[in-house]
Amino acid sequence: MDDRGELTGIALAGRAGHWDLRHEGGRITALHPSQKGGGGFVMPLLADIHTHLDKTFTAARMPHRAGSLFDAIEMMARDAEGWTEDDLRSRAGRALERAFHHGTALMRSHVDWNDAQAPLAWQVLCGLAEDWRGRIGLQLASLTPLDRLVEIGSAVAAQIRDSGGVLGAFVYRNADLPAKIATVFDLAERYGLDLDFHVDEGLDPDARGIDAIIGETTRRGMAGRVLCGHGCALSIRDAREVAGILDRASEAGIGLTVLPGANSYLQDAAPGRTPRLRGLAPLREAQEAGVPVMIGSDNVRDGFFPYGDYDLGDMFRLAVLAGHLPPDEWLDSISERPANWMGHSLRLTEGGPASFIRIAAEDAGDAISRPRAIRAIWRDGRMLPELQGEQE
Repeated sequence: MDDRGELTGIALAGRAGHWDLRHEGGRITALHPSQKGGGGFVMPLLADIHTHLDKTFTAARMPHRAGSLFDAIEMMARDAEGWTEDDLRSRAGRALERAFHHGTALMRSHVDWNDAQAPLAWQVLCGLAEDWRGRIGLQLASLTPLDRLVEIGSAVAAQIRDSGGVLGAFVYRNADLPAKIATVFDLAERYGLDLDFHVDEGLDPDARGIDAIIGETTRRGMAGRVLCGHGCALSIRDAREVAGILDRASEAGIGLTVLPGANSYLQDAAPGRTPRLRGLAPLREAQEAGVPVMIGSDNVRDGFFPYGDYDLGDMFRLAVLAGHLPPDEWLDSISERPANWMGHSLRLTEGGPASFIRIAAEDAGDAISRPRAIRAIWRDGRMLPELQGEQE
C-alpha cells in the first residue's frame, strides 16, 4: 500500500463538522475542514491505563465462577503458583497482540507483587515491554496489599525505580490506614515514583481509603502523580459526602480510573439473583468536579472477569451505556487523557503520526450504536491487516 493518501469528509473526534486528512511518509501533512461528508469517523489511538497482563487468559483454569472479589483473589493466587515464563509470555503476548489490533497504543499493566524480590511476571513483562516498543508503549505498576507493602516497601520501590515502573497498592479497610498510606507516599518521595492505587473496591460505606489518599496527595503536593482505580464504595456513600470528596480530589490533582467490566461483574454478586448494585464509581460527578476520569479494561478472561478481548472501544461502549455518558464528550477517557497521564499524547495534529482509528460510522454515537461497524487501525500511514481468529 502506498504510504500517502487522503481521507475526505471524515467526522473527527472532538471537532465539529467534517474534515479532510492527508498523510505522507507516515505523518499527517494536512488537516482542514471539508465540504464533503460520509468519510467515516476518525479518532486517535487508545490508551488502556489499567490492565492485568499477568492474570490474563486464565479463565478456563478457574474452578468456579467467582462469587466475590476476594474469592477471585484466592482463585488467582492458587493459579499463580503454577505460572512459568513460557505461560506468562504466551498469555501476555497474546493480550498485547489483541490490544494492538484493536487500536491500543499505550497500556499500563498492574503486576501482583507479594515478596521482596520482583515476581517472575514482572521480569517477563519487562521483556515484553522491550519487544513491543514502537507498537505498544507498556508501563508496569506493582500491585501489593497495603499491609504487605508497608513491610517490604523499600525493596519493592528500589526495584521499581530501576525498571521505570509505578508503585501500587491494594487498599481496602486496612487498620491504621492513614499511617500506612503515608508510608506509601514516603516511598514514592524517596524513590521518585508515581502511585497507582486499587482503592475501595467494594460496597462497604466504611471503605474510605480514597479519603486518606487525597489528604496525603494534598500534603505532599503530588498533583498529577497519584491515580486511584475502582472507587466502588463511592457509589453507595452519601451523595453530599461524595461531592466533597470529589472536590478535594480535584484540588489535590488525583486521577480516577473507572473499570465497568470487572466491577459490574463482581460487585453485589450472589447466586440465583440479579445484582442490584454494580459498583460503578461516580464518573460523571467526578468529571464535573474537575477530576481527570479514565476508563480501563481491567481484567480480561481471568478469575475476576471471564470476558473481553483487550478491545478498549468495547469497554468504552459498556461505560457509555452503564454510565449514561455522551460518547463524543468522553472519548478522551480512553485516549488522550490516559495517554497524558502516562507521559504521552495521541492527539491528531498536522505533522504528527498518521496513526488513528477509522470507523465506518457517522460519529461517536453511531459507532457506539453499531459495534460491528468496520474499524480500520492506521499506524504511521498504513492500515493494519485484520487479526485472524484464533482458538481459545
